[in-house]
Amino acid sequence: MSTSYYLTTPIYYVNDKPHIGHAYTTLACDVLARFKRLDGYDVMFLTGTDEHGQKVQKSAEEKGIDPKAFTDQVSQNFRDLTATLNFTNDDFIRTTEDRHYAACQKLWAKLIENGDIYLDSYKGWYAVRDEAFYAESEITDGKAPTGAPVEWVEEPSYFFRLSAFQDRLLAFYDANPDFVAPKSRFNEVKSFVKGGLMDLSVSRASFSWGVPVPGDDAHVMYVWLDALTNYMTAAGYGQDGGESEYAKRWPADLHMVGKDILRFHAVYWPAFLMAAELPTPKRVFAHGWWTNEGQKISKSLGNVIDPVEIANTYGLDQMRYFLLREVPFGNDGDFSHTAMVHRMNGDLANDLGNLSQRVLSMIFKNCDGVMPTRPAQLTEADAPILAALDGLLEGQRKHYDSQMFHEALKEIWEVVSAANRYVDDMAPWALRKTDIDRMKDVLWVLAEILRQVAILIQPVMPEASQNMLDQLGVAADERGFDQLGGATRLSGGWTLE
Repeated sequence: MSTSYYLTTPIYYVNDKPHIGHAYTTLACDVLARFKRLDGYDVMFLTGTDEHGQKVQKSAEEKGIDPKAFTDQVSQNFRDLTATLNFTNDDFIRTTEDRHYAACQKLWAKLIENGDIYLDSYKGWYAVRDEAFYAESEITDGKAPTGAPVEWVEEPSYFFRLSAFQDRLLAFYDANPDFVAPKSRFNEVKSFVKGGLMDLSVSRASFSWGVPVPGDDAHVMYVWLDALTNYMTAAGYGQDGGESEYAKRWPADLHMVGKDILRFHAVYWPAFLMAAELPTPKRVFAHGWWTNEGQKISKSLGNVIDPVEIANTYGLDQMRYFLLREVPFGNDGDFSHTAMVHRMNGDLANDLGNLSQRVLSMIFKNCDGVMPTRPAQLTEADAPILAALDGLLEGQRKHYDSQMFHEALKEIWEVVSAANRYVDDMAPWALRKTDIDRMKDVLWVLAEILRQVAILIQPVMPEASQNMLDQLGVAADERGFDQLGGATRLSGGWTLE
């Protein structure tokens, strides 16, 4: 039976249209999901939309429509984006679905039963934009640390006993050193928890757009308690007949998030789960943010990057490659058209495109369009490059498991560069006149390199790799990672298209 692998994007807040940040997180998950599928895993990849809270209610009121109609519209934008950008999510969850209400209410009942939720009243600063509460010490000039305006809120509220989980969380972090990545972000999380935890307000009574608190209709659940539960909803938690799916999928292998929402995922979420005696996710990765030509992206500056526009301008595979290759994943990055063009011309056109073009056209011209067959004997010149090629998968697995996509791509491109040098060193165009058999062997080595490279880049560049494999004549059912390394080689002997 294949191993389950469950990964999630954050669910995106529906008060606006999708931008490059949403596309970046979902792309990283898509690439990882594709990689794991090719490596034989039973993958579940989840994305979706977060549709409750005061901010959504306000946005809907401004548009003069009810919140459900508003969220139906905006959620569709995110669903459309997954199709446009060729994402392969297995489920798309909306927090306004019945299945999600059932999961939230089940979790709430468990927290009440275990004595971790109590009724009191809340007084403090609240930022509607962040849907977050802030301490007096965090407020500067009437604004939260994020720059969001805050308002003073006084209302009855249910509280979660977060303060009781400080030691348990710190012990959990020590026992699970890979729980949060990158390391620098994990250090931020630990120092936040060491600084002391206050009980968390987990309901609101001043508006009604949310999951109703079981047994107290005057309250709706705090949007973050509701939102985080989505990961379990989609895995079958709280669903009739969902037990076997839940047992297979939960805990999640990876929650991919932006660094701005790490605290919710690495502090509040594991605490809620510990309180409910449920397994905690295995890993949370917080990636960085993009700037635009050196400037912070903001609606007021009018420099929001539309991922669909970028894909239309440069090509979808090109955009996917650039976003994952340009910046070490986890760091902040700057999007610039110059850098995009540089990567396309350098890595994609000159290195890989040129190699593919040269090899296939030489086979076509010098071998009557027939793929050379596997040589009986390779020379000393062939062994090192094939050894480097055959060793790629192990490194790829390591890099994908640590979400170091840029490193994975870098290693593949080192072999591509070596292959370009090998072409020049072997000079198959000269061998055509002096040693036709050796020329065929060299072209076979190069075609084998292209075959394995094309299989390995499928997660990042699905269309380009498919075209390459089609051109090489590789059968559709021979493109998984079980076809890599020395175990299976290009047999050759067929006529190229």
